[in-house]
Amino acid sequence: MLINELEQANIAALKARDQVTRAVLSVVINRYRMNAIELKSQGKEATDADLIKIISKVIKELDEEKEGNIKTGRLEEAKAIDQQKAVIEKYLPKMMSEDEIRAVIAKLEDKSMPSVMKYFKANYDGQVDMSLVSKIARGQ
Repeated sequence: MLINELEQANIAALKARDQVTRAVLSVVINRYRMNAIELKSQGKEATDADLIKIISKVIKELDEEKEGNIKTGRLEEAKAIDQQKAVIEKYLPKMMSEDEIRAVIAKLEDKSMPSVMKYFKANYDGQVDMSLVSKIARGQ
């Protein structure tokens, strides 16, 4: 599982005394563990898809934090955020391109908006920007 890779990278960062890497990996791992506990109480198991959602959310939060730092002139902090993003972005799956999305939609029998969105959510969750799918589906 992907969480095992993150935990190994976190240990390696600890041994290398890489505080930037360790900080962001610790945040992701802790959020995953909290999510896993919550899911377990509901009788569900945490998956790699859940971890990918957590990583995506952390990246979005880092982007917002970076914007705030740039606005207030704290460029060193903004640079550190870029480093943190680079560490966790490599654990995200490759996102589908517009052409790939169009090709999948073209193969679908039912091209209605609810059907297309449901199909992508079920089969490509975490690998596609759902707003992009919506935009493309409306354009076809």
